[in-house]
Amino acid sequence: MEERLAKYNFTFKKRYGQNFLTDLNLLRAIVSDAGVDENTTVLEIGAGAGALTRALSEQAKRVVAYEIDQSLRPVLSETLAGCENAEVVFRDFARENFSVLEKELNGEYLVVANLPYYITTPVVMKFVEEGKTCRGLTVMVQEEVARRFCAEAGSPDYGAVTAAIARRGTAEITRSVSRTLFTPRPNVYSAVVRIDFTKGGFAVKSEKAFRETVRCAFLNRRKTLENNLMRAFSLSREEAGELLAVLSVPQGARGETLSPDRLGALSDLLFEKKRTLFV
Repeated sequence: MEERLAKYNFTFKKRYGQNFLTDLNLLRAIVSDAGVDENTTVLEIGAGAGALTRALSEQAKRVVAYEIDQSLRPVLSETLAGCENAEVVFRDFARENFSVLEKELNGEYLVVANLPYYITTPVVMKFVEEGKTCRGLTVMVQEEVARRFCAEAGSPDYGAVTAAIARRGTAEITRSVSRTLFTPRPNVYSAVVRIDFTKGGFAVKSEKAFRETVRCAFLNRRKTLENNLMRAFSLSREEAGELLAVLSVPQGARGETLSPDRLGALSDLLFEKKRTLFV
């Protein structure tokens, strides 16, 4: 792969967070972790030099890969020679019309990607909050971000993104990845996370109420959940206390101690009490 990049005078660009994977065994393992088979449509974000794209095309029905760096056109053309089921879209994924994109994918799909670290959380949250036909994501991310995605309530890594993912499904770290397997080597270690929207998750009365409740819970970790509720939803101390009492939340509890499903239950109570806030 390095010879191919040199052949086309490619230079890595820090602004795009380019750290390419070339280890064939790891690439195939990622495809396996994602559960890709001959019936799967895959969306990849950040094709890079195309090594993962090619590994996906060998197993998937269809691969649509986004790449922002136009200078990678000749590299990808050579890497993906003969991969008739793979299409590269040279546009910024962040600027795409998401609903139009999902229509073009024409049914259920999986996201599989070695995500540039600077866009990891926004991209994952895009699918968590707006993905209608996405069955899940298997993504390479920074190790500390992977821990946040999969954290348990009450742990230091638990936060708003954890709860948002848990609302939709399950998340697990499938493998840790040494920085030596990237070109160029990043300064941190990485991990592969599989987020599955086909199992787990829970229903809420209002998606907006849930998002606002989660934001409130982690608004200020040093303050109690009761105080955060008062501030975020203009509740009296008595009103906030009554809501928490319904859920048997101890007085003085902080937001990060509530599991995602309990945050969901709290959002349902808030929706019933302050419905006009979430219209």
